[in-house]
Amino acid sequence: MQPPIFGAQVYTIRNFIKTVPAFARSMQKLRTIGYRAVQLDLEHHPDVPATAIKQIVDDVGLQICISHFDYDLFLHELDAIIERQQIWACAHTAIVAMPGRYHAAGEEGYRRFAAEASQIGEQLATAGITLSYHNHSYEFVRFGQRTGLEIIFAESEARYLQAELDTYWVQHGGGDPAAWVQRLAKRMPVVHLKDMAILPDGAQAFAEVGEGNLNWPAILAACEAAGVKWAVVEQDLCRRDPFESLQISYAHLAAYYDRKAV
Repeated sequence: MQPPIFGAQVYTIRNFIKTVPAFARSMQKLRTIGYRAVQLDLEHHPDVPATAIKQIVDDVGLQICISHFDYDLFLHELDAIIERQQIWACAHTAIVAMPGRYHAAGEEGYRRFAAEASQIGEQLATAGITLSYHNHSYEFVRFGQRTGLEIIFAESEARYLQAELDTYWVQHGGGDPAAWVQRLAKRMPVVHLKDMAILPDGAQAFAEVGEGNLNWPAILAACEAAGVKWAVVEQDLCRRDPFESLQISYAHLAAYYDRKAV
């Protein structure tokens, strides 16, 4: 079993990638920390051309492991997504979230979304691109014996809709992140690593990997066993400089694998 390759989700540093020079500086910082890959999120670097992004990441030694797009772009601008993926030499993309209109429709909405997403994934597959779904916690609403997330993956075709499981949001929804990684084994090329801390007032907060309460030895062991290739660190909100947060997460992950190698 091989450990995953660590990447950083640019959403974490979304305020530092608005222009070409800023994007280039930020990518160099990520590589200096030690990250080998990056996840793109079109909404947060709209003024940086796709060709410039590819040149920058190549120059600093990063690989684009996956991208995020809003679902409606997959519905209405699929050719443009495929073109960007080809420019970026990126074989994986993901739906950032299921639109609220499906959630509002209850169980039938989840089933309809699973079927539609499978159809989009089938079209992407003809271009050599894998489609995944990125979860939050609202998908853990129950419909009888199944949660919404269970419906999405049970009623979609695994070869056309894979998973980009988010560890924080699974925990937030009351699930077990390691168990969900195991459940989606061989169906998850990329995982999102994100920790959860409890603040003095009892509130939940996003935290650097290793600074919260998630069971990282169990999660990382499950990722290896499940064949996850890319582990992408993301922190929606940081209580310090975002690059410092990414450095702390990377240091904890590196230390885990250093200890494991002894």
